[in-house]
Amino acid sequence: MQDLSAAFWRAETPYVLGGALLLALLLLQALKDDRATIARTLLLFGALLLLDLLQAGLARSAPWGLARGLLLLVQLGYLLVLFRLICLALFRWLLPALRRPLPRIVEDVVLISGYLLLGMVSLSRAGVELNSLVATSAVVTAVIAFAMQDTLGNILGGLALQGDNSLKIGSWVKLDDVTGRVVEIHWRYTAILTRNGERVVVPNAVLMKNKFVVIDPREDGAASWRRWIWFHIDYAVPPSRVIAAAEHAVIDADIGNVAREPAPSCVAADFTPGALRYALRYWLIDPRDDDPTDSAVRAHLLAAVQRQGWRIALPDQVVHQVIEGESHREAVRQQELAQRLKALAGVDLFSGLSADEHRQLAERLRPTPFASGDVMTRQGAQAHWLYIIASGQADVWWEAPDGERRRVATLSSGSVFGEMGLMTGEPRSATVVARGDVDCYRLD
Repeated sequence: MQDLSAAFWRAETPYVLGGALLLALLLLQALKDDRATIARTLLLFGALLLLDLLQAGLARSAPWGLARGLLLLVQLGYLLVLFRLICLALFRWLLPALRRPLPRIVEDVVLISGYLLLGMVSLSRAGVELNSLVATSAVVTAVIAFAMQDTLGNILGGLALQGDNSLKIGSWVKLDDVTGRVVEIHWRYTAILTRNGERVVVPNAVLMKNKFVVIDPREDGAASWRRWIWFHIDYAVPPSRVIAAAEHAVIDADIGNVAREPAPSCVAADFTPGALRYALRYWLIDPRDDDPTDSAVRAHLLAAVQRQGWRIALPDQVVHQVIEGESHREAVRQQELAQRLKALAGVDLFSGLSADEHRQLAERLRPTPFASGDVMTRQGAQAHWLYIIASGQADVWWEAPDGERRRVATLSSGSVFGEMGLMTGEPRSATVVARGDVDCYRLD
């Protein structure tokens, strides 16, 4: 028993055991997100202790070479465990606490290099001549290097990407058909999490050889990405009117994630068969919501185009052939006229008109749709028409001279506003904003 204890309890044993356990306990308290890694390291440490006891038991009975080999293996394992715990303490605890965090790939490279160095030192202690080993295995080394060229390329690529700060955790990137946020950068690959919840693994060598786009959200909340919304309008409409209407469709509306500065802008981009191609450009604040924000901008743009009485142009090669009888067209017209007469019936201003006058008035109503957040009329603006809400709701806001803004009413289906502007032309007394999609009739 005394021989067994002497073979197991060597001069360095208390330092190895004490250092590893103390460091592991400290890391378990400090690094809650890395407890699984620390637990696996402790599990390996426990296996090494059992192997150490086994070599101590075999020290007297087994051949000397077997016991010596087990001892060298156990000592190497202890060194690797301690080195792993030290790297965890340095890279994931100490440096972040000092606000000097390093990329994870640096930790991976240091770990691999350290493991190789410790392995060579252990071989040297075992009596292996490293110089002769390297000289006699040159061919093997060349074959291994050739076989691992992709792996080496990934390692060097990851170091280069991190070294020149091309990528960092949290960056929003576009690579071919993949768009997402960088969540991991390892020695072999970079992981990108898409909006669909897909975790795309891209080898670092691929990133080094191909072009990719990095969109970093600004910490101050400012705009970080300009988006382009394409649409076509017939040549008969003056471009200046289209540009002004498109810009105000976004500027006047309250659309989340659309930056006020720089302001949205519209340009006539190209001549196409049958229509002029326009681009509405706006600045996106958070790239994570690009598609939903594009959708909201398109909805406001379409409502603005329809309010002007225009249509989104279709390519000339698209032919619409509708065969309808006169009776069908008349039925559709009468149905629309009935809806307008129903809207007019709720307006006290026109209650004294005759049925024929109501009909003439209904024929002059103009459909005017609004998208959610659109300013339907603005306080202080000059106007000469009224609005009849056919469906939807709108909020009425009053702005005091000192700039205070207060909601004073909510208008619903059947409500009328703007009658004083129609009759006298006086400025609007309040601002009306569409709460959701609103269908209106406008009377000039």
